[in-house]
Amino acid sequence: MQITWQVRAVACLAEAATGLGLLTAPSLLAVLLFGAELDGVGPSGFRVAGIALIALAVACWPPGAPAGLRNAPYLGILLYNGMMTLFLASYGLVIDEVGMLFWPACVAHFVLTIVLVIAIRPSTRNAT
Repeated sequence: MQITWQVRAVACLAEAATGLGLLTAPSLLAVLLFGAELDGVGPSGFRVAGIALIALAVACWPPGAPAGLRNAPYLGILLYNGMMTLFLASYGLVIDEVGMLFWPACVAHFVLTIVLVIAIRPSTRNAT
């Protein structure tokens, strides 16, 4: 059975919308989905999941769609690492206490983002 690009696009849009909700209103979604309030690091965990869902939606976007993304899987992982870098850096600057691996994880996402940006740039070498 072949899934049409339209079905795949709808699934990607649904995941992106859920990810956006998790990223922007994690406490509200926790109540609506699970009937419970978030506390502690719960909102941050939901935001990380939201970032992952948005990146997944980009990575899985169908190439046959009218707005098909070139290199969608690559762009998805680039988006994930870039958004995680921004999220972790902003979180770390606001919160006084973070775990021992927090800043190394932030730096790792930043380095991966830079490497991926460099890798996607078109080659300037002359073809011989």
